[in-house]
Amino acid sequence: MILGKVIGSITSTVKHDCYKNKKLLLVKPITSKLEEKPGVLVAVDVVGAGKNDIVLVASEGKAASELLEFNCLMPLRSIVIAIVDNVQINTPAINS
Repeated sequence: MILGKVIGSITSTVKHDCYKNKKLLLVKPITSKLEEKPGVLVAVDVVGAGKNDIVLVASEGKAASELLEFNCLMPLRSIVIAIVDNVQINTPAINS
């Protein structure tokens, strides 16, 4: 899974039938410290995410497509599966 920030959306008038009525988002991968990483993903949104939301993206095609219930084989690589409210990292105490 990938932590990312929604930076925009994609609109298209001609697309694969399985993508009809599906929102496509542009997601910038980020670190757990919310720092940007290289690259941009296109992901199907199933949670109602919007611009600047921090999201969790399933990026393995098979896992992503199994999360959606379709009657057709959808060419899919990434899907937004959660809007993230908080990122907390527990680190061990450092003894001096």
